[in-house]
Amino acid sequence: MAVLSIGIFIFDGVEELDFAGPWEVFTMGNEVAKHMGRKPVHDVRLIAERHQPIVCAKGMRVLPDLTMGQCATLDVLLVPGGQGARREVDNPAALSWIAHIAKEAKWVTSVCTGALLLTAAGPAKGKRVTTHWSFIDTLRARGEAAEVVERQRYVQDGNIVSAAGVSAGIDMALWLTGQIHSPDFARTVQRGMEYDPAPPYGSQA
Repeated sequence: MAVLSIGIFIFDGVEELDFAGPWEVFTMGNEVAKHMGRKPVHDVRLIAERHQPIVCAKGMRVLPDLTMGQCATLDVLLVPGGQGARREVDNPAALSWIAHIAKEAKWVTSVCTGALLLTAAGPAKGKRVTTHWSFIDTLRARGEAAEVVERQRYVQDGNIVSAAGVSAGIDMALWLTGQIHSPDFARTVQRGMEYDPAPPYGSQA
């Protein structure tokens, strides 16, 4: 199987776990493949508009691997959310790049308010999507999605897969790994991450 190119779009104000969670899933896939005696299965890159360090929502600073101008095609596009997504929705360069990449991508995905960028750019317009619970009404009011689904960790509509808030991106990335490779491969990735959520305090949502 050819190495899958996976690009994660990042921007100032991006929510850290929105992209770091899926990054861990996809790169752990390479570790699993290595233990199986195989070559890496994913080429995972962080992509931004410029080369400057990105300041994330909670203060983490990260360096992108590529600029949008250096990335013309991807097999998988992931667009995270965060407060910065509300600014990027008014960034024509970002929306144009997302639309361009989505035309040829096998999968186009979002986490949290990244769904805002996918609907605004076009790939998720007229599709069923989800987003962070606090942003459901706002995304509905924009009238771009066919349906904004509540209380689901992730939602698939064709090759568009959107995850709810923050940690839900891990679930979505594991599901996608199972679709690309196999459920057994995804289970091994999940075990390698010791991802078996059992939070000490139950959510009230």
